[in-house]
Amino acid sequence: MHLKMKTAISAAALSLVAGAASAQEIRFMCHAQQFQCDAMMEQFEKYEAANPGVDVVLDKVSYQTILESLPIQLAGGEGPDISTVTDYGGLSQYFLDISPYVDTAYWEENFGTFLPWSRSNPDSTAINSIQSELAVTGAFINRTLFDQAGVAVPAEGSDWDTWVAAAREVAEKTDTPYAMAIDRSGHRLAGPAIAYGAKYFDENGDIMLVDDHFSEFVEKFVGWHLDGTFAQDVWGAVGGASYREAGPEFINGNLVYYFSGSWQVGRFEQEIGDLFDWQVVGSPCGDGGCTGMPGGAGIAGFNHTKHPEIVAGVLDTLAQEDNYAEYSAKALYIPGHAAVAAKGVSYEGLSPLATKALQDWGGEVAKLESPAVKLQGYFHNRTVFNISLTRTSQAIAGEMTAAEAVEKMKEDLEKAMAELK
Repeated sequence: MHLKMKTAISAAALSLVAGAASAQEIRFMCHAQQFQCDAMMEQFEKYEAANPGVDVVLDKVSYQTILESLPIQLAGGEGPDISTVTDYGGLSQYFLDISPYVDTAYWEENFGTFLPWSRSNPDSTAINSIQSELAVTGAFINRTLFDQAGVAVPAEGSDWDTWVAAAREVAEKTDTPYAMAIDRSGHRLAGPAIAYGAKYFDENGDIMLVDDHFSEFVEKFVGWHLDGTFAQDVWGAVGGASYREAGPEFINGNLVYYFSGSWQVGRFEQEIGDLFDWQVVGSPCGDGGCTGMPGGAGIAGFNHTKHPEIVAGVLDTLAQEDNYAEYSAKALYIPGHAAVAAKGVSYEGLSPLATKALQDWGGEVAKLESPAVKLQGYFHNRTVFNISLTRTSQAIAGEMTAAEAVEKMKEDLEKAMAELK
């Protein structure tokens, strides 16, 4: 056991819990596609069993709530004690540092790659979150539609133009409504742009967002929406920084090529079933490689909690190797725990198709390029993602040209960075 204390809670806190007249309640806000929250609660219940008087209460919410409502709650000094988080930089000021209560060497050894993502500055040694799942962005195809159309699946290493041509041909031959779609997200846009050659950072390591390769990709991306290749409603029908996905269209067989990410495997396994065969095809290649974006989610405690030692103990329970492996097997995620990843995960109850899909996604991790990894850990990445999302959507909606959108992005970024400084 790699805990400072068996359950990562001090004797004083144990005494307090035991002597409490009623349970000390910890609220856990969780977003998940299907059953991941329940898989995590199984681990948290182990902590409850070892610490009578502690009650971890699960609040299942939408991803939109995590993105939009949680920051407002935290800014007001309210909200859950623990939550799923994806906007590490934007929320880092609210994170609880659990390092006084856990074995920091163990955490560094197994989560060290991801710990900097949730720190408020590069010199910090705080432990603010646990990477509950590692995700990689990339594409799925409806393999049954390819087979019905008699169109060969493009070979590994193919570029965007090759995939666009293939998806269009399949859609036309099978009378499928949509050839391609990508989730409405600046994070989702970043992987293809970097693969196309965009750097996002200048030679000094400062964020720049726009360069020639980025501009070229946005021009292509907007054009593919305007000519009907991409499902325009995903990006063009809503405004601002709202997230929107195309998962239902893929699940219903209305979409040939869907650029999303590894977190969809469990959902597709459950909701597609035997309707059609689907396949992971990763990210198209370009001058910047064949990279997607790393991501996933962490679980963080917040500094307004009245029970920091209990919050730390709950997170540390999940962090233990056996517990984390059991959670990953049930949650159907690529593990973000080094030891668990090295040994591999025996996923539970999956079809051969879904098992291969998760293995294929694990292979995509090695293809991640440095700008993508750096951008994911960049403190203000949410600002950058929202700028690219908003302006690209305006071009897709016909409010401006792609070239004008790119110029607006430059202005937006300059203004945002000045305000943040």
